[in-house]
Amino acid sequence: MPLALLALAIGAFGIGTTEFVIMGLLPEVASDFDVSIPTAGYLVSGYALGVMLGAPLMTLLGTKVSRKRMLMLLMGLFIAGNLLSALAPAFSVMLIGRVVASLAHGAFFGIGSVVAADLVAPHKKAGAISMMFTGLTVANVVGVPAGTLIGQSAGWRVTFCAVAALGVLGLAGVAKLVPDLPRPEGVRLRHEIAAFKNVQVLLAMAMTVLGFGGVFAAITYIAPMMTHVAGFADGSVTWLLVLFGLGMSAGNLVGGRFADRALMPLLYVALAALAAVLALFTLAAHDQIASAVTVFFIGAFGFATVPPLQKRVLDQAHGAPTLASAVNIGAFNLGNALSAWLGGIVIAAGFGYTAPNWVGAMLAVAALVLALVSAGLERRDSAPGKVVTGSGSVPSGERTAVHS
Repeated sequence: MPLALLALAIGAFGIGTTEFVIMGLLPEVASDFDVSIPTAGYLVSGYALGVMLGAPLMTLLGTKVSRKRMLMLLMGLFIAGNLLSALAPAFSVMLIGRVVASLAHGAFFGIGSVVAADLVAPHKKAGAISMMFTGLTVANVVGVPAGTLIGQSAGWRVTFCAVAALGVLGLAGVAKLVPDLPRPEGVRLRHEIAAFKNVQVLLAMAMTVLGFGGVFAAITYIAPMMTHVAGFADGSVTWLLVLFGLGMSAGNLVGGRFADRALMPLLYVALAALAAVLALFTLAAHDQIASAVTVFFIGAFGFATVPPLQKRVLDQAHGAPTLASAVNIGAFNLGNALSAWLGGIVIAAGFGYTAPNWVGAMLAVAALVLALVSAGLERRDSAPGKVVTGSGSVPSGERTAVHS
Protein backbone atom coordinates (compact mmCIF):
# COMPACT_ATOMS: atom_id res chain seq x y z
CA MET A 1 0.00 0.00 0.00
CA PRO A 2 1.40 3.45 -0.92
CA LEU A 3 2.52 5.90 1.78
CA ALA A 4 -0.14 8.36 0.63
CA LEU A 5 -2.68 6.19 2.43
CA LEU A 6 -0.86 6.97 5.68
CA ALA A 7 -1.49 10.69 5.16
CA LEU A 8 -5.19 10.00 4.52
CA ALA A 9 -5.33 7.79 7.62
CA ILE A 10 -3.79 10.55 9.77
CA GLY A 11 -6.43 13.00 8.54
CA ALA A 12 -9.12 10.39 9.24
CA PHE A 13 -7.70 9.89 12.74
CA GLY A 14 -8.01 13.59 13.52
CA ILE A 15 -11.54 13.80 12.11
CA GLY A 16 -12.66 10.71 14.01
CA THR A 17 -11.21 12.05 17.23
CA THR A 18 -12.92 15.44 17.02
CA GLU A 19 -16.26 13.84 16.09
CA PHE A 20 -16.48 11.52 19.10
CA VAL A 21 -14.29 13.09 21.82
CA ILE A 22 -16.89 15.75 22.56
CA MET A 23 -19.19 13.04 23.98
CA GLY A 24 -16.79 12.46 26.86
CA LEU A 25 -16.25 16.17 27.48
CA LEU A 26 -19.85 17.43 27.50
CA PRO A 27 -19.97 17.92 31.30
CA GLU A 28 -16.80 20.03 31.26
CA VAL A 29 -17.94 22.13 28.31
CA ALA A 30 -21.41 22.61 29.79
CA SER A 31 -19.93 23.71 33.11
CA ASP A 32 -17.46 26.11 31.49
CA PHE A 33 -20.15 27.86 29.42
CA ASP A 34 -22.83 27.53 32.12
CA VAL A 35 -25.28 25.64 29.88
CA SER A 36 -27.22 22.42 30.49
CA ILE A 37 -26.01 19.02 29.31
CA PRO A 38 -28.87 18.80 26.74
CA THR A 39 -27.85 22.20 25.39
CA ALA A 40 -24.22 21.09 25.22
CA GLY A 41 -25.50 18.09 23.25
CA TYR A 42 -26.10 20.47 20.34
CA LEU A 43 -22.33 20.23 19.79
CA VAL A 44 -22.90 16.58 18.82
CA SER A 45 -26.05 17.00 16.72
CA GLY A 46 -24.71 20.19 15.11
CA TYR A 47 -21.61 18.31 13.99
CA ALA A 48 -23.68 15.46 12.52
CA LEU A 49 -25.89 17.94 10.66
CA GLY A 50 -22.80 19.70 9.33
CA VAL A 51 -21.45 16.41 8.00
CA MET A 52 -24.69 15.62 6.16
CA LEU A 53 -24.91 19.07 4.59
CA GLY A 54 -21.19 19.61 4.12
CA ALA A 55 -20.51 16.36 2.26
CA PRO A 56 -22.33 17.31 -0.97
CA LEU A 57 -21.76 21.05 -0.59
CA MET A 58 -17.98 20.91 -0.22
CA THR A 59 -17.68 18.25 -2.91
CA LEU A 60 -19.65 20.35 -5.38
CA LEU A 61 -17.55 23.41 -4.54
CA GLY A 62 -14.45 21.34 -5.25
CA THR A 63 -15.46 20.10 -8.70
CA LYS A 64 -13.10 22.61 -10.35
CA VAL A 65 -10.19 21.84 -8.01
CA SER A 66 -7.80 18.89 -8.12
CA ARG A 67 -8.55 16.22 -5.53
CA LYS A 68 -5.22 16.71 -3.75
CA ARG A 69 -5.76 20.46 -3.45
CA MET A 70 -9.31 19.90 -2.23
CA LEU A 71 -8.09 17.49 0.44
CA MET A 72 -5.61 20.14 1.61
CA LEU A 73 -8.32 22.81 1.70
CA LEU A 74 -10.57 20.49 3.70
CA MET A 75 -7.83 19.84 6.25
CA GLY A 76 -7.34 23.60 6.52
CA LEU A 77 -11.06 23.99 7.23
CA PHE A 78 -10.82 21.24 9.83
CA ILE A 79 -7.91 23.00 11.57
CA ALA A 80 -9.73 26.34 11.59
CA GLY A 81 -12.90 24.81 13.05
CA ASN A 82 -11.06 23.07 15.88
CA LEU A 83 -9.02 26.16 16.73
CA LEU A 84 -12.23 28.19 16.81
CA SER A 85 -13.73 25.62 19.20
CA ALA A 86 -10.63 25.69 21.40
CA LEU A 87 -10.59 29.49 21.67
CA ALA A 88 -14.37 30.06 21.74
CA PRO A 89 -15.36 32.79 24.21
CA ALA A 90 -19.02 31.68 24.18
CA PHE A 91 -21.00 28.49 23.58
CA SER A 92 -22.47 29.82 20.32
CA VAL A 93 -18.97 30.41 18.96
CA MET A 94 -17.92 26.88 19.87
CA LEU A 95 -21.00 25.53 18.11
CA ILE A 96 -19.97 27.47 14.99
CA GLY A 97 -16.49 26.00 15.30
CA ARG A 98 -17.91 22.47 15.49
CA VAL A 99 -20.00 23.06 12.37
CA VAL A 100 -17.02 24.52 10.50
CA ALA A 101 -14.92 21.46 11.35
CA SER A 102 -17.76 19.12 10.38
CA LEU A 103 -18.01 20.60 6.88
CA ALA A 104 -14.68 18.94 6.08
CA HIS A 105 -15.71 15.51 7.35
CA GLY A 106 -17.88 14.02 4.61
CA ALA A 107 -15.99 15.50 1.67
CA PHE A 108 -12.61 14.40 3.10
CA PHE A 109 -13.71 10.78 3.46
CA GLY A 110 -15.61 10.88 0.16
CA ILE A 111 -12.79 12.37 -1.91
CA GLY A 112 -10.23 10.43 0.10
CA SER A 113 -11.98 7.15 -0.77
CA VAL A 114 -11.75 7.97 -4.47
CA VAL A 115 -8.08 8.94 -4.16
CA ALA A 116 -7.26 5.82 -2.11
CA ALA A 117 -8.95 3.59 -4.69
CA ASP A 118 -7.09 5.31 -7.55
CA LEU A 119 -3.72 4.73 -5.87
CA VAL A 120 -3.85 0.93 -6.12
CA ALA A 121 -4.67 -1.85 -8.55
CA PRO A 122 -8.38 -2.60 -9.15
CA HIS A 123 -8.29 -5.78 -7.02
CA LYS A 124 -6.97 -3.82 -4.01
CA LYS A 125 -9.41 -0.89 -4.00
CA ALA A 126 -11.49 -1.95 -0.97
CA GLY A 127 -8.30 -2.71 0.96
CA ALA A 128 -7.01 0.79 0.23
CA ILE A 129 -10.28 2.35 1.35
CA SER A 130 -10.19 0.33 4.57
CA MET A 131 -6.62 1.53 5.24
CA MET A 132 -7.82 5.12 5.16
CA PHE A 133 -10.79 4.30 7.42
CA THR A 134 -8.36 2.62 9.84
CA GLY A 135 -7.56 6.14 10.99
CA LEU A 136 -11.21 6.60 11.97
CA THR A 137 -11.41 3.29 13.83
CA VAL A 138 -8.09 3.83 15.66
CA ALA A 139 -9.40 7.23 16.73
CA ASN A 140 -12.04 5.42 18.77
CA VAL A 141 -9.41 3.19 20.38
CA VAL A 142 -6.69 5.78 21.04
CA GLY A 143 -7.71 9.31 20.09
CA VAL A 144 -11.05 9.55 21.90
CA PRO A 145 -9.90 8.06 25.25
CA ALA A 146 -6.67 10.10 25.14
CA GLY A 147 -8.54 13.26 24.21
CA THR A 148 -11.06 12.68 26.99
CA LEU A 149 -8.29 12.12 29.52
CA ILE A 150 -6.46 15.28 28.40
CA GLY A 151 -9.66 17.29 28.51
CA GLN A 152 -10.59 16.10 31.99
CA SER A 153 -7.11 16.76 33.40
CA ALA A 154 -5.80 19.78 31.47
CA GLY A 155 -9.05 21.27 30.15
CA TRP A 156 -11.20 20.60 27.12
CA ARG A 157 -9.64 23.51 25.22
CA VAL A 158 -6.28 21.69 25.27
CA THR A 159 -7.96 18.68 23.67
CA PHE A 160 -9.22 20.73 20.73
CA CYS A 161 -5.81 22.38 20.32
CA ALA A 162 -4.29 18.89 20.14
CA VAL A 163 -6.87 17.84 17.53
CA ALA A 164 -6.02 20.95 15.48
CA ALA A 165 -2.35 19.89 15.66
CA LEU A 166 -3.37 16.49 14.26
CA GLY A 167 -5.00 18.39 11.41
CA VAL A 168 -1.72 20.21 10.72
CA LEU A 169 0.07 16.85 10.60
CA GLY A 170 -2.58 15.47 8.22
CA LEU A 171 -2.33 18.55 6.01
CA ALA A 172 1.45 18.20 5.80
CA GLY A 173 1.09 14.51 4.98
CA VAL A 174 -1.38 15.14 2.17
CA ALA A 175 0.83 17.91 0.75
CA LYS A 176 3.93 15.71 0.86
CA LEU A 177 2.71 12.19 0.11
CA VAL A 178 -0.53 12.33 -1.92
CA PRO A 179 0.20 12.55 -5.66
CA ASP A 180 -1.57 15.21 -7.70
CA LEU A 181 -3.69 12.77 -9.68
CA PRO A 182 -5.17 14.15 -12.90
CA ARG A 183 -8.90 14.68 -12.96
CA PRO A 184 -10.85 12.18 -15.11
CA GLU A 185 -11.45 13.48 -18.61
CA GLY A 186 -15.00 14.26 -19.63
CA VAL A 187 -16.51 14.24 -16.15
CA ARG A 188 -18.55 17.31 -15.33
CA LEU A 189 -20.81 18.37 -12.48
CA ARG A 190 -23.87 17.10 -14.31
CA HIS A 191 -22.25 13.65 -14.51
CA GLU A 192 -21.61 13.65 -10.75
CA ILE A 193 -25.25 14.56 -10.08
CA ALA A 194 -26.51 12.07 -12.68
CA ALA A 195 -24.97 9.22 -10.65
CA PHE A 196 -27.95 9.54 -8.30
CA LYS A 197 -30.26 8.37 -11.09
CA ASN A 198 -28.64 4.95 -10.71
CA VAL A 199 -30.87 2.84 -8.48
CA GLN A 200 -27.86 0.78 -7.36
CA VAL A 201 -26.16 3.90 -5.99
CA LEU A 202 -29.31 4.80 -4.05
CA LEU A 203 -29.67 1.23 -2.74
CA ALA A 204 -26.05 1.23 -1.54
CA MET A 205 -26.63 4.50 0.32
CA ALA A 206 -29.85 3.18 1.86
CA MET A 207 -27.90 0.11 3.04
CA THR A 208 -25.38 2.50 4.61
CA VAL A 209 -28.10 4.40 6.48
CA LEU A 210 -29.82 1.27 7.78
CA GLY A 211 -26.78 -0.92 8.41
CA PHE A 212 -24.73 1.64 10.29
CA GLY A 213 -27.90 2.92 11.92
CA GLY A 214 -28.26 -0.53 13.44
CA VAL A 215 -24.87 -0.15 15.10
CA PHE A 216 -25.57 3.25 16.63
CA ALA A 217 -29.05 2.37 17.79
CA ALA A 218 -27.28 0.29 20.44
CA ILE A 219 -24.04 2.23 20.94
CA THR A 220 -25.71 5.61 21.41
CA TYR A 221 -27.29 4.28 24.61
CA ILE A 222 -24.41 2.09 25.73
CA ALA A 223 -23.74 4.15 28.88
CA PRO A 224 -27.16 3.72 30.54
CA MET A 225 -27.42 0.17 29.20
CA MET A 226 -24.09 -0.90 30.70
CA THR A 227 -24.46 0.93 34.00
CA HIS A 228 -28.16 0.34 34.73
CA VAL A 229 -28.59 -3.12 33.16
CA ALA A 230 -25.17 -4.82 33.12
CA GLY A 231 -24.08 -3.23 36.40
CA PHE A 232 -20.80 -1.68 35.25
CA ALA A 233 -19.37 1.32 37.10
CA ASP A 234 -19.61 4.66 35.33
CA GLY A 235 -15.86 4.71 34.73
CA SER A 236 -16.03 1.42 32.82
CA VAL A 237 -17.96 2.95 29.94
CA THR A 238 -14.76 4.48 28.49
CA TRP A 239 -13.09 1.08 28.27
CA LEU A 240 -16.19 -0.52 26.82
CA LEU A 241 -16.05 2.11 24.07
CA VAL A 242 -12.38 1.21 23.55
CA LEU A 243 -13.51 -2.40 23.14
CA PHE A 244 -16.08 -1.22 20.61
CA GLY A 245 -13.31 0.67 18.80
CA LEU A 246 -11.14 -2.44 18.69
CA GLY A 247 -14.04 -4.29 17.12
CA MET A 248 -14.44 -1.49 14.58
CA SER A 249 -10.75 -1.74 13.68
CA ALA A 250 -10.88 -5.50 13.26
CA GLY A 251 -14.07 -5.40 11.20
CA ASN A 252 -12.75 -2.62 9.00
CA LEU A 253 -9.58 -4.55 8.14
CA VAL A 254 -11.47 -7.81 7.51
CA GLY A 255 -14.07 -5.97 5.42
CA GLY A 256 -11.37 -4.32 3.34
CA ARG A 257 -9.60 -7.62 2.76
CA PHE A 258 -12.61 -9.65 1.65
CA ALA A 259 -14.64 -6.95 -0.14
CA ASP A 260 -12.20 -7.10 -3.03
CA ARG A 261 -12.86 -10.83 -3.37
CA ALA A 262 -16.57 -11.25 -2.65
CA LEU A 263 -18.25 -7.93 -1.97
CA MET A 264 -21.92 -8.90 -1.87
CA PRO A 265 -21.44 -12.21 0.03
CA LEU A 266 -19.44 -10.24 2.61
CA LEU A 267 -22.33 -7.79 2.99
CA TYR A 268 -24.82 -10.64 3.43
CA VAL A 269 -22.72 -12.26 6.16
CA ALA A 270 -21.85 -9.02 7.97
CA LEU A 271 -25.40 -7.63 7.99
CA ALA A 272 -26.95 -10.95 9.03
CA ALA A 273 -24.39 -11.38 11.80
CA LEU A 274 -24.91 -7.77 12.92
CA ALA A 275 -28.68 -8.28 13.15
CA ALA A 276 -28.19 -11.48 15.17
CA VAL A 277 -25.67 -9.92 17.57
CA LEU A 278 -27.87 -6.87 18.15
CA ALA A 279 -30.86 -9.09 18.91
CA LEU A 280 -28.77 -11.19 21.31
CA PHE A 281 -27.51 -8.02 23.00
CA THR A 282 -30.93 -7.66 24.59
CA LEU A 283 -30.12 -10.76 26.67
CA ALA A 284 -26.34 -10.35 26.84
CA ALA A 285 -26.69 -6.86 28.32
CA HIS A 286 -27.69 -8.47 31.63
CA ASP A 287 -24.25 -10.10 32.02
CA GLN A 288 -21.00 -8.12 32.20
CA ILE A 289 -18.75 -10.57 30.33
CA ALA A 290 -21.34 -11.36 27.66
CA SER A 291 -22.15 -7.69 27.15
CA ALA A 292 -18.46 -6.75 26.76
CA VAL A 293 -17.96 -9.48 24.16
CA THR A 294 -21.11 -8.40 22.34
CA VAL A 295 -19.99 -4.75 22.22
CA PHE A 296 -16.80 -5.88 20.46
CA PHE A 297 -18.72 -7.87 17.84
CA ILE A 298 -21.20 -5.06 17.20
CA GLY A 299 -18.23 -2.89 16.26
CA ALA A 300 -16.65 -5.68 14.21
CA PHE A 301 -19.69 -6.69 12.16
CA GLY A 302 -20.88 -3.09 11.84
CA PHE A 303 -17.62 -1.75 10.45
CA ALA A 304 -17.05 -4.82 8.26
CA THR A 305 -19.77 -3.29 6.07
CA VAL A 306 -18.00 0.07 5.62
CA PRO A 307 -15.35 -0.79 2.97
CA PRO A 308 -17.74 -2.89 0.82
CA LEU A 309 -20.50 -0.27 0.96
CA GLN A 310 -18.13 2.55 0.10
CA LYS A 311 -16.58 0.51 -2.71
CA ARG A 312 -20.03 -0.43 -4.05
CA VAL A 313 -20.95 3.24 -4.31
CA LEU A 314 -17.69 3.90 -6.17
CA ASP A 315 -18.30 0.95 -8.49
CA GLN A 316 -21.90 1.84 -9.27
CA ALA A 317 -21.12 5.55 -9.78
CA HIS A 318 -18.15 4.67 -12.01
CA GLY A 319 -16.85 7.53 -14.07
CA ALA A 320 -18.23 10.18 -11.67
CA PRO A 321 -17.84 8.78 -8.16
CA THR A 322 -16.67 11.75 -6.09
CA LEU A 323 -20.01 13.30 -5.11
CA ALA A 324 -21.68 9.92 -4.56
CA SER A 325 -18.78 8.81 -2.36
CA ALA A 326 -19.01 11.96 -0.23
CA VAL A 327 -22.80 11.76 0.09
CA ASN A 328 -22.44 8.15 1.26
CA ILE A 329 -20.33 9.41 4.17
CA GLY A 330 -23.21 11.73 5.03
CA ALA A 331 -25.44 8.66 4.91
CA PHE A 332 -23.46 7.13 7.79
CA ASN A 333 -24.24 10.19 9.91
CA LEU A 334 -27.88 10.14 8.80
CA GLY A 335 -28.02 6.54 10.03
CA ASN A 336 -26.51 7.62 13.35
CA ALA A 337 -29.08 10.39 13.81
CA LEU A 338 -32.03 8.22 12.72
CA SER A 339 -31.13 5.32 14.98
CA ALA A 340 -30.45 7.56 18.00
CA TRP A 341 -33.89 9.12 17.54
CA LEU A 342 -35.64 5.76 17.19
CA GLY A 343 -33.74 4.35 20.16
CA GLY A 344 -34.80 7.30 22.27
CA ILE A 345 -38.44 6.76 21.28
CA VAL A 346 -38.53 3.14 22.49
CA ILE A 347 -36.77 4.03 25.75
CA ALA A 348 -39.19 6.92 26.37
CA ALA A 349 -42.08 4.55 25.64
CA GLY A 350 -41.04 2.47 28.64
CA PHE A 351 -39.50 -0.55 26.88
CA GLY A 352 -36.23 -0.24 28.80
CA TYR A 353 -32.60 0.57 28.04
CA THR A 354 -32.11 -2.63 26.00
CA ALA A 355 -34.96 -1.84 23.60
CA PRO A 356 -32.73 0.10 21.14
CA ASN A 357 -30.98 -3.22 20.42
CA TRP A 358 -34.16 -4.51 18.80
CA VAL A 359 -34.40 -1.30 16.79
CA GLY A 360 -30.84 -1.84 15.62
CA ALA A 361 -31.51 -5.48 14.72
CA MET A 362 -34.51 -4.52 12.60
CA LEU A 363 -32.52 -1.81 10.83
CA ALA A 364 -29.76 -4.33 10.04
CA VAL A 365 -32.33 -6.81 8.70
CA ALA A 366 -33.77 -4.06 6.49
CA ALA A 367 -30.28 -3.35 5.16
CA LEU A 368 -29.82 -7.08 4.42
CA VAL A 369 -33.10 -7.15 2.49
CA LEU A 370 -31.91 -4.18 0.40
CA ALA A 371 -28.61 -5.97 -0.28
CA LEU A 372 -30.52 -8.99 -1.60
CA VAL A 373 -32.75 -6.74 -3.72
CA SER A 374 -29.70 -4.93 -5.09
CA ALA A 375 -28.01 -8.19 -6.05
CA GLY A 376 -31.20 -9.45 -7.66
CA LEU A 377 -31.54 -6.34 -9.79
CA GLU A 378 -27.89 -6.60 -10.78
CA ARG A 379 -28.33 -10.21 -11.92
CA ARG A 380 -31.42 -9.25 -13.90
CA ASP A 381 -29.70 -6.33 -15.61
CA SER A 382 -26.64 -8.39 -16.49
CA ALA A 383 -28.66 -11.23 -18.02
CA PRO A 384 -28.04 -11.97 -21.72
CA GLY A 385 -29.86 -9.51 -23.93
CA LYS A 386 -29.96 -6.75 -21.30
CA VAL A 387 -28.22 -3.41 -21.87
CA VAL A 388 -26.31 -1.88 -18.96
CA THR A 389 -26.22 1.87 -19.34
CA GLY A 390 -25.00 3.01 -15.92
CA SER A 391 -28.28 4.91 -15.41
CA GLY A 392 -26.74 8.20 -16.37
CA SER A 393 -23.74 8.00 -14.02
CA VAL A 394 -21.21 8.43 -16.82
CA PRO A 395 -21.12 10.23 -20.13
CA SER A 396 -22.94 8.41 -22.88
CA GLY A 397 -19.70 7.73 -24.71
CA GLU A 398 -18.39 5.72 -21.77
CA ARG A 399 -21.41 3.48 -21.28
CA THR A 400 -21.08 -0.24 -21.86
CA ALA A 401 -23.62 -2.41 -23.63
CA VAL A 402 -23.79 -6.14 -22.96
CA HIS A 403 -25.47 -8.17 -25.70
CA SER A 404 -26.30 -11.86 -25.97
